[in-house]
Parts: sequence; structure tokens; C-alpha cells
Amino acid sequence: MTDPQHPETTAITAGRNYGGRSLAPPLWASTAFEMESVLDGQKQATKVKGDTFYSRYGNPTVNAFEDAVAQLEGAEAAQAFGSGMGAISSIVLAMCSSGDHVVAQRQTFSSSSLLFQMVCPRFGIDVTFVDAEDTQGFVDAVEPGRTRLVFVETPANPVIQLVDLDAIGAIQGPFTVCDSTFAGPLVTRPLEHGIDLVVHSATKSLAGHNDATLGVVAGERDLIWHVWGYHTIHGAVASPFDALNGLRGIRTLGVRTRQQCESAQRIAEFLEGHSGVARVNYPGLDSHPQRDLAKRQMKLGGGSLSFDVVGGREAGQRFVEACRLARMAPSLGGPETLVTHVATTTAANLPDEDRAAMGIGDGLIRMSIGLEHADDLVADLEQALAVASG
Repeated sequence: MTDPQHPETTAITAGRNYGGRSLAPPLWASTAFEMESVLDGQKQATKVKGDTFYSRYGNPTVNAFEDAVAQLEGAEAAQAFGSGMGAISSIVLAMCSSGDHVVAQRQTFSSSSLLFQMVCPRFGIDVTFVDAEDTQGFVDAVEPGRTRLVFVETPANPVIQLVDLDAIGAIQGPFTVCDSTFAGPLVTRPLEHGIDLVVHSATKSLAGHNDATLGVVAGERDLIWHVWGYHTIHGAVASPFDALNGLRGIRTLGVRTRQQCESAQRIAEFLEGHSGVARVNYPGLDSHPQRDLAKRQMKLGGGSLSFDVVGGREAGQRFVEACRLARMAPSLGGPETLVTHVATTTAANLPDEDRAAMGIGDGLIRMSIGLEHADDLVADLEQALAVASG
């Protein structure tokens, strides 16, 4: 389904089917709804994604959020979850059974990596890992008749590797899933590249204010309804309160994304020219090894970047502790600029060899660009790098 509007306009107009004439979306906080009759109760209990029966099945506020995401992604439908990992875990368990096979990207969010490394084998689901840049490797790893999922994440957290979505979308047989949290629908729309399902930790840039914990998956209606069935069993249900905040965040997604990407470009260029930085990972830089791919499938460079501080772990830790404007916290996509020392936070539970394979060095810093003025952020980074250098 192609949306004729610009996505910035869709962010304002979408998800308004449940609010009547109210400009602000209403909060339906009820966990259950009164039934008109026994026949009506039976109908609601057997209906897919019912919204006025029991809120684990569906809720009007949550459904409004789902509708908005679906329209932003150019999808037929979407399903919300209580977190991004709730969405990813439910997709895997909905699509895969014992004896099935998954092809997964090696460079993914640490919790996704642990899901594929530790949880899937316990359920008899075999996983083959492929490097993000190894496009042919994804194709070759597929076992016809056995591979159920190909799972990718682009840009990848935290080293910002990219995956060729056109190539992944062209793979025949298994379902293809893309975690697009680091991009978002105003930067990349994976479904337009042939991907079957796009998933977000909507906690991040979609909700965008660090006040909602949400996940969401979008795609063809039949697939989403299949995932919904398992969602009601797994219970990773989105709160109406969080969905309300998520829908509010979507209204400003256009302006937030534009400013965050502009500031990220400025900061990446500053860091690249600084003697205290060994490497900068940002798709908007000409030095990014996949710059041509970024130009092909990304409208903007994204609002997050990462970089290696010269001096390793000690210098990296000194840097994040010295930041005054940027705040040390493990999330991204909100109005505040956040920094985190990856090896001791988001990747702390990964073995050393796994961190090395994912390109996570001891001095790696992940930075989510907020809405502060870029000049002020550059000044903060400059003083923090001076402290890091000792």
C-alpha cells in the first residue's frame, strides 16, 4: 500500500479513527469492556484484534497507535507490544518451531543477539549468523524448506553497519524481518524494499520522549494477524498509557527526525576531525564504508552514531562521565542527547569474543542526538574529549 502523502504529513493525520472530533487521542484505560449479550461476547472473543473485549486482545488507544505506525510504514497492519524485545521474541516464536532454521545478522542489539544465541537453541531452533555486510552470505545461509526467518537490523546497534535491504527482500522462501529502530520510517521504509515485516523498539524515536516502553511490528495483514494470535498468548501487551504517549510522539516525528539528523551530521563531521577519536560510524559520512548503500536506501543519515575514543576503556569511561550536556543513559531517540559506554552497558552481557565480532571496542561510545543546539553539543563533546585524553 503506497501512501500518497509525505510521511511528515502522515505522522500528523494517521491514527485518528478512535478519537471522534478530539484533536488529542483519547486514553482508553479499561482492561475489559462490557458485553451487550452472550452472542456479542462470543463474537468479541473470537474476533481478530478486537478492541472492546479485553485489552490483551486489543484496545482502542493501542489500535490507534498501531494504525499510525502502519500508515507511516506503508503497511496493511501493525501490532503493538510492551517492548521492542517483546515484539522480536513474539515474531520468532510465532514463526518458528523446533527443527526450524533462522538466518540472523551477527551485528544486532545485544538482547536480540542473546535471543538468537541462547534462547532459540533451547527450543530446537537452529540459527546461522551472518555479518551485516555479507549480502551473499545471507542468501547462501538459507536452507530451502527449513529456514523460516531471515532477521536483519539496519543500521545496526551500535556500530551502524548497514544491510542491503533490496537483496534481503529478494530472498525467496523464508519470511524476512528488519529491525529498523535506528532508522525509523522517515529515514528508511524496509517494506518498500521487499521485506515482509518491519519491527521497531518504539520506545526510541517513534515515541521519542523517553516516557513510553513500546514495540511494534508492521507488514501484510495476514502476517500481522498471525503474530497477533501469539501475542495474546505471550502477553507482551502494550499499555494504553504507553500507546497514548507513542501516538503523541509520532505527531512530532517529522521535525524531530529532521533536526536530529542534521545535528548528527554536524557532530559526526566534528568527531571525524578530532585527534581524540579513532573512528566515527555514521552513514552520512563519505568515509562510511557503505556510503553508497546509505544513499540508496536511507533518506537521511539517522539520529544516532558511534565512535571509538582513543585510549580504550579508561578513556571511554572518562569521556561519558565528563559530558555535561549529553546525559549518560542507555536509550536513544528522545529529546535529550544521550551517551553510553557500550562495553559496560548495552553490551555488558555479551562475551568478549562476541563484542569483538560485532566491532564493539573497549572505547566505543554510542551517541543518540537530541534536540539541543548542535553548537552546544559540539562544545560539550570537545571538553569531554579533552578530559578523556587525560
